[in-house]
Amino acid sequence: MSEPRKIIIDTDPGQDDAVAILLALASPEEIEVLGITAVAGNVPLALTQKNARIVCELAGKPETRVFAGCAEPLSRKLVTAEHVHGKTGLDGPELHDPTMPLQDQHAVDFIIETLRSEPEGTVTLCPLGPLTNIATALQKAPDIAPRIQEIVLMGGAYFEVGNITPSAEFNIYVDPQAAEIVFKSGIPLFVMPLDVTHKALVTTPRNDAFRAIGTPVGIAVAEMTDFFERFDKEKYGSEGAPLHDPCVTAYLIRPELFSGRHINVEIETQSELTLGMTVADWWGVSGRKPNATFVGDLDADGFFDLLTERLSRL
Repeated sequence: MSEPRKIIIDTDPGQDDAVAILLALASPEEIEVLGITAVAGNVPLALTQKNARIVCELAGKPETRVFAGCAEPLSRKLVTAEHVHGKTGLDGPELHDPTMPLQDQHAVDFIIETLRSEPEGTVTLCPLGPLTNIATALQKAPDIAPRIQEIVLMGGAYFEVGNITPSAEFNIYVDPQAAEIVFKSGIPLFVMPLDVTHKALVTTPRNDAFRAIGTPVGIAVAEMTDFFERFDKEKYGSEGAPLHDPCVTAYLIRPELFSGRHINVEIETQSELTLGMTVADWWGVSGRKPNATFVGDLDADGFFDLLTERLSRL
């Protein structure tokens, strides 16, 4: 059996981020979580770092190291998403304040130090929120770029286009300058855009399966989704909530569940109208060199079977 894949989860929890973290912590055969780095996004940094620790304790993994990172985008004012995730970011279940410590080291320094100390090409970065921490690390320490095995991230859109503006997905929109740095870095990128995450819908039977696990984790995930889905049902008329961020973790465990194309993706950083848009050259019309694998489809039943089975382990 191959060694588990070493990852750093960079996140702004968020209910779907929480599920992504739980899936990773439930899968030690495939994934070794070296640390979790928090960034401002869905809610401010004070809450995202706290929420990351709450999730680790919920999983029964208080030894997981959590680091606080950037509180603001590189050059813009922070935009948050309490209208989706609630005032705490994890509204829905009753969750207790964490007792596990926040690490003293800054998240960006942890990312740099880890990539320099681990063997080259053995660490995957998994950003689930705005790319501020990752871009800051690349700016501060350009030598880490070739050491990164891959960046697997949730962000962007192409056919479905935006969820925070008509043309932009939230994670990219919050810090488009950071996204541009990451997409131009030359690091292998594997991207989960809204087009695929909106196919990972928590329907009522799927949420009932989470609740039926009967553990604190299963019940909390079901209650998070109950809260989270009210926004998406109203906005999209969908059957339930899309689990955006767990697509990243599921890909690391079962890549065969996903399919996509290696294409060129540019980030719009100037236009007020389309700021944060991922200009995805799906049909290869620009002549620009491909720089990212953009995922277009997933096996939703396989995804939820994996998620339910793994969550039941915690």
